Amino acid sequence: MTADARFMAAAVAIGRRGRGRTAPNPNVGALIVSDGRIVGRGWCQPGGRPHAEAMALAEAGAKSRGATCYTTLEPCAHASPRGPACSTLLVAAGVARVVGGMVDPDPRTAGAGYARLHDAGIAVTDGVLADACAAAMEGFLTRQRLGRPHVTLKLAMSLDGRIALADGSSRWITGAAARAHAHLERARAEMIVVGRGTLAADAPALDVRLDGLEGLSPRRAVLSRDPAPDGWEGLPAPGAIAALEQVDHLLVEGGAEAAAAFLAEDLVDRLLLYRAPILIGAGRAAVGDIGLTDLAAAHGRWRPGDARMLGSDRIEVYERQRS
Repeated sequence: MTADARFMAAAVAIGRRGRGRTAPNPNVGALIVSDGRIVGRGWCQPGGRPHAEAMALAEAGAKSRGATCYTTLEPCAHASPRGPACSTLLVAAGVARVVGGMVDPDPRTAGAGYARLHDAGIAVTDGVLADACAAAMEGFLTRQRLGRPHVTLKLAMSLDGRIALADGSSRWITGAAARAHAHLERARAEMIVVGRGTLAADAPALDVRLDGLEGLSPRRAVLSRDPAPDGWEGLPAPGAIAALEQVDHLLVEGGAEAAAAFLAEDLVDRLLLYRAPILIGAGRAAVGDIGLTDLAAAHGRWRPGDARMLGSDRIEVYERQRS
């Protein structure tokens, strides 16, 4: 791995710290590197400001002059009442080089940030670990490209695809390690959605119950046309997610019918499957009818991603393949 790739990988990791808290801005990560040493680190802060580059430059101070900035997304170029453009800050700081992961798809920047740096005599390299950068900022990029949040569907099931016994009992399908991982996923989303049936049957809290992360519990929504109870938001239909504000990462967590509704409208970007080594038999299916009439249409839609063991359970991640 080249030095550029190593530092960009570190910037990607730092940027992930902001996931689920920066919408509508991307969770960018940035480093300032001088003489092979990291002298400044930054990631986009809650609410979207300050930006990652501004944080990294502030930490580096005078050491920024002549240094290299590694940033997972092209530095912004548009003016904002909330702070100066990052490309302007980098020019003023006197950095010698900027290494970026990808061009910002936001039309207010979209190449203008790199152009400003180039015009100031700063060397620019783009496209370093572009896929990793895109994966880390999938919520922002989905909003830019599809006009809606990035949607993860989480299912905890038995080997035979059941999420509960026939009477609805589901505590617990998976073990403690898998449940802890699911809470970490909650902490990385701005909103969780469950179906009306799940809300009525389980009254789920949907909070984050991990030491130190309790404050990252996301907003809660119920998929129903009926009025939402206190502390909940109503989502009348899956397509209504496009109108959600400050939500770039949506986690669909409960109910076979809610899962089916999002799948039927092709609004799921990522499948998160927790499989317990148990057989249930005549229990409740993980997913309801999604309107499939031809098996051929089911193939070629999901690309395997991560897979690992969590205690005795297995987690499998699949990404939706889109053109």
